[in-house]
Amino acid sequence: MIGSRMRRMAFALAVAGAYGLILAPVLAVIVISVFAQEIVSFPPRGLTLDWYANAWEKREFARGFATSLQLALAAAAIGVPCGTAAALAISRGAWRGRQALNTLLLGPLAVPGVVAGTALYLFYVRAEFWVDDDIKGTLAGLVAAHVLLTIPWTVRLVFASLAGLDRAAEEAAANLGARPFTVFRRVTLPMLRPGIVAACLFSFIQSFENLELTLLLVGPGRVTLPVAMLNYLEFRVDPTLAAVATVQITLVGALMLITDRFVKLSRVV
Repeated sequence: MIGSRMRRMAFALAVAGAYGLILAPVLAVIVISVFAQEIVSFPPRGLTLDWYANAWEKREFARGFATSLQLALAAAAIGVPCGTAAALAISRGAWRGRQALNTLLLGPLAVPGVVAGTALYLFYVRAEFWVDDDIKGTLAGLVAAHVLLTIPWTVRLVFASLAGLDRAAEEAAANLGARPFTVFRRVTLPMLRPGIVAACLFSFIQSFENLELTLLLVGPGRVTLPVAMLNYLEFRVDPTLAAVATVQITLVGALMLITDRFVKLSRVV
């Protein structure tokens, strides 16, 4: 009994230590955002919210937030339906090349963002000669690049939902005379809702906070929030960036809590 209790305590301490290691950088950013001094040092001289007001006054952060929000919504709106259709074709299809397509669609998860951004930049440069129009630095070019980020997450999450899906309800609906599209709309799609909602959430987050791929594709007047934060860091080093990062953390945390309220993310993640 004593040995079993000691093992449980050791396991609980290990889990607590792992969570502490993961959350320590996040908590450090939140704490630094209220430091009174411009140069971060410990212990702080005082606490203030002036850095949040300073971030609010910087127009580049507001423009970057609007661009990131617009970009993330567009990328998720395009990538999630495409990824869902691909996951259905891979999971339910009986054609050759399904595994090859699955590997291809999940490939962007294994490619570093800088490498993917460089490759897309070179591709856009070549494509501009073919179409005789600007692609890099435009919103359309950024959306197309960020769709490559959203499709792998969608395929992965929806495919996981399909793997645990009971097809008895679909077969029953088909036996009762429902057409294939009706079965999909009335039975399959509602059962896939947790995976699709989780895919929307993770796709939005991946697009909204992406820096490596976006940094090589932005243009004048089309800067996302992470790029705006990096540009600010080149000239100033103060807790303003910590304040902006805290707002980002709060936004993402709120999105995850709201989503988990309606769809339990633990079922698919």
